[in-house]
Amino acid sequence: MSKSKSSRDRRQLIEQMQRSQAQADRRRTIMVVVASVVVGLAIIAYPAIRIIQESRAKDASAADLGVAAQAASCDPVIEDKTAGNLDHKPDGTPLKFAVSPPSSGPHYQVPAPFQRKFYTAEDRPNMGNLVHNLEHGYTILWYRESVAGDKAKIDTIERIAKTYSASDLTGKFVAAPYKADDGGPAWPEGKNFALSHWGGGEPATQKGYRQFCGDISGAAVKDFTDRYPASDSPEPNAG
Repeated sequence: MSKSKSSRDRRQLIEQMQRSQAQADRRRTIMVVVASVVVGLAIIAYPAIRIIQESRAKDASAADLGVAAQAASCDPVIEDKTAGNLDHKPDGTPLKFAVSPPSSGPHYQVPAPFQRKFYTAEDRPNMGNLVHNLEHGYTILWYRESVAGDKAKIDTIERIAKTYSASDLTGKFVAAPYKADDGGPAWPEGKNFALSHWGGGEPATQKGYRQFCGDISGAAVKDFTDRYPASDSPEPNAG
């Protein structure tokens, strides 16, 4: 083999290797770009999807979510004596309530955030803050911590809560877990959900309202909030 042919063969081999490397580099670049685009679109799309879901939740009717009212095994509404109107305690003060979940009582000076509609055990405000919300006309849908492992029920609770717009009195609603360390009298056997509301104007006319249910029913929730609206409360125009 001549020296010139050997040099030419080596050059061709090097050029072929360079072309192969260039093609591999282009494929890797394309893959990186495609992956980056997919990730970027996912980052952009997630908030948009959440906005759409939030909008649909607000447009939905609570009555269409969960089981039918007749299937929820709800007990009759209990009327409670009230206490604690304008009784604001410093944060951290130990509080005791006559009934469980509370439908009135002493409470901390600051209510839970008005814009929040749903809480988990990890981010739920202190009971003292939530009772202040009751004084302002809120209805609270309580669910046992044991329900937290049932994703379908938790999703239904959150969707029901978000049908209540925060824009006016009719939106004074929040869903939150009732924790084991909240104490108070035991709930009725087999009841995993409860609604509570602090009704009335002057202390002499005030009543607490509670209803226990075995299953989650948006229709039962809506019936309760219709019967005991935010306008019927000690401080309906406060936040």
